[in-house]
Amino acid sequence: MTKMIRILIADDHAVVRAGLRALLERQGNLRVIAEASTGEEAVARAQEHHPDVAVLDIRMPGLSGIEACRRIIESTEGCRVIMLTSYAEDELLFAAIQAGASGYVLKRIGDNELVQAVERVSRGEGMLDPAMTSTVFTEMRKATQAQHAAAFADLTPQEMAVLALVAEGLTNRQIAVKLYLGEGTVRNYVSSVLAKIGVSNRAEAAAYAVKNNINELVPPSSLDKQHGSES
Repeated sequence: MTKMIRILIADDHAVVRAGLRALLERQGNLRVIAEASTGEEAVARAQEHHPDVAVLDIRMPGLSGIEACRRIIESTEGCRVIMLTSYAEDELLFAAIQAGASGYVLKRIGDNELVQAVERVSRGEGMLDPAMTSTVFTEMRKATQAQHAAAFADLTPQEMAVLALVAEGLTNRQIAVKLYLGEGTVRNYVSSVLAKIGVSNRAEAAAYAVKNNINELVPPSSLDKQHGSES
């Protein structure tokens, strides 16, 4: 027997709520158990009725849909939240994700897609409107790159180059040849790098560099081009 999915709808427009209720309840396994017109009401109804899924308009008077989402997640065990919005706004998307939303869909989404979103979210899956997918991946890549760059923030470009080659397993002599430096100079660079990143030996430095994806910041090909051009 198909499990009944119990739903809370929150939107400040009664016509929208009625339309959502009619759409969702056409499905035999979906039942709207409560409605709310404000964020405050949404939180109270969630705490009272314990729905499986709350579908919240992201913009409501008073308490925003995002803050309502955060409070529902914190206070109503087992309730998952889908944020519903008219516009694909990057800032609101990431705020909704940080608030704990499991789904983020645009109001222009097709009827079947909204039903699928509710069903998927009720199973513990995530649901992101296709129009926003590329934005999320782009921002995630930017955040990851920024995090990795921060790991090397204290290093000079030359120290970065030396560390990248240490991570490749090169000796000081080999690094000196590749970078057209004296071996003593490379030794000094290595000592400086170890101190700045807080490790005690080359193996730890190499592990640190690999963990923080130094090859994305200093690709091996860039070392060849950069220093090959100096010869």
